[in-house]
Amino acid sequence: MIAEGQIVLFRFSNTTQEEGKLRPAVVLRRLPGHFDDWLVCMVSSQLHQFISDLDEIIGYEDMDFKESGLKKPSVIRMSRLAVVEGSLLLGRLGKIDGARLIRLKSNLCKWIKNELPSNDR
Repeated sequence: MIAEGQIVLFRFSNTTQEEGKLRPAVVLRRLPGHFDDWLVCMVSSQLHQFISDLDEIIGYEDMDFKESGLKKPSVIRMSRLAVVEGSLLLGRLGKIDGARLIRLKSNLCKWIKNELPSNDR
C-alpha cells in the first residue's frame, strides 16, 4: 500500500519528456478523486542541485536517513514533481520522518504562494 512519506522508485521523465531512469521519489500526497494518482517528488544524490528554502538534504546524520532506504546523502527535490498512477510507483525503499514531510509540503506551499526568496539562476 502506498502512503505519504514513503520513498519509492519511479521512472522520472526528463523535462523534455524523454524517458528517464528509475529514481527514488518521495510520495507527497494522494490526489483527490477516485483515481489512484499520487503527487511525488524526485530524490537525487546530486547534492549540487539543492535549492535552499525549497529542497531538503537528507544525510547520514539525520535520524530518518537509515529508515529512508537511501544509500547515500541525497536532495529531496521539490522542484521536480510528478503526478503518477499508483501502479507506476515501484519498490518501496523506506520512508521519511513525518516532520520532514510536513516541512517539504510547507516549502512547496510557500513557493507556490510566492513567499520564498527568488532563487533564479
